[in-house]
Amino acid sequence: MSTEPAAGSVTSSSVRGRTVLVAGAASPSGAAVCKALEAAGAKVVAVGRDAARLETTLFDLFDADLRTCDLSRPGDVDALSQDLQEIYGGVDGVIHLVGGWRGGGGITGQKEDDWDFLQTNILQTLRNVSRSFYDQLAASDDGRLAIVSSTAVDSPTAGGAGYAAAKAGAEAWVQAIAQGFRRAQSGAKENPQPQHSAAVVLVVKALVDDAMRTAEPDRDFSTYTDVHALADAAVGLFGQDAAQLNGQRISLVPQL
Repeated sequence: MSTEPAAGSVTSSSVRGRTVLVAGAASPSGAAVCKALEAAGAKVVAVGRDAARLETTLFDLFDADLRTCDLSRPGDVDALSQDLQEIYGGVDGVIHLVGGWRGGGGITGQKEDDWDFLQTNILQTLRNVSRSFYDQLAASDDGRLAIVSSTAVDSPTAGGAGYAAAKAGAEAWVQAIAQGFRRAQSGAKENPQPQHSAAVVLVVKALVDDAMRTAEPDRDFSTYTDVHALADAAVGLFGQDAAQLNGQRISLVPQL
């Protein structure tokens, strides 16, 4: 991506001092993102469903705000949003890492409970979080929302139909958020302002962490994206021009 600022845009320099919510914070990718954000100077709000797992996974963070919340429940997410508005004046970023994979069995073998799992974790949580925090991200002078999607959207398989469909739906939702940010800011018909909020999709084939490599030392993970590379990308979003970044689908797949 170009780093030259577009006309009427805002260029940010750092995530330092920003308040960033990480959804799915107790996962390996969530932990990596939380730690990278805190190291870069952000105030991290780490959200997960299991308090004990959050504390065990993120015990070495210095000043993170650990929150338990069922992101599939709109009322719970609204309550979290209102609380963070009162405490921090809102958040500047949302990194949505809630997901999971289910599949197999071809088209006719796609099971209802698998689809319920996928649409709840991938789509419903994103819908709830983005709706509850949309106004805060739009009000921030450096608002960022990011999800992690998959190359499966580009080349779906029969066995992974539900997963690819859910990810495609999530990408469409993010593009709608990006259009909303654009319409309210740089694309406003009356009193347009420099673009300062952006929604993006980060694309991987799959994610890998050290524990996976240790468990399967002979497996080829060369096309997988390391969770630390994902974390660096999340931090870097705050240093890129919002007008150029908004609506982008950014590949993090290693180039071999």
